[in-house]
Amino acid sequence: MLNIQRFTCNMLQENCYVVYDETKECVIIDCGAFYPEEHQAISRFIHDNKLTPVHLIATHGHFDHNIGNDVIYKEFKLKVELRIEDQSLIENLADQASSMLGMLLQKEYAPVGHYFTDGETVTFGNHSFTILHTPGHTPGSCVFYCEEEKVAFTGDTLFKQSIGRTDFPGGSYAQMKESLKLLRSLPESTIILCGHGPQTSMADELRSNPYLIY
Repeated sequence: MLNIQRFTCNMLQENCYVVYDETKECVIIDCGAFYPEEHQAISRFIHDNKLTPVHLIATHGHFDHNIGNDVIYKEFKLKVELRIEDQSLIENLADQASSMLGMLLQKEYAPVGHYFTDGETVTFGNHSFTILHTPGHTPGSCVFYCEEEKVAFTGDTLFKQSIGRTDFPGGSYAQMKESLKLLRSLPESTIILCGHGPQTSMADELRSNPYLIY
């Protein structure tokens, strides 16, 4: 059984998830922790529950989903893993923060450990995530889907009754539409855990999300 803890982080209210099972191995998804108290909350949760982090993974390369990677790297020696198509984004987090929010970020960014390509999975404990490539928000946007538990971490591809923006550099509404077609094929019972905002379900989105109703 999967256990999922959500942490809402940084000035953009990004969702970071710590996911683990009975083995106590865990993955950290989209570590957008920016403020010290956010870093402390994630670290304290991992230590209090005696978890062993084995992967730090990102649904895409935007800075608000990766700004806390350096702290995870320093404490747990994990390097971020994401799709190869977002290499240019993950390598330029400071430029993103400057252009999007006018922020000057002076920090040392953690190295990338691995770039996913087609056909890969992320394994931890007794579970694994299928990596669904869902470009549109960014070229390398992806969804981490656990078929056994019917849970999908959708990053900024799919939100409750909405979708991610496609007007950022590298975004494409045409690609987003194709990605949404892929997500429509997930079972209706799938729980959708988004990169921002509350969780939802595929059944609810098929009924009420205007981007999925056609």
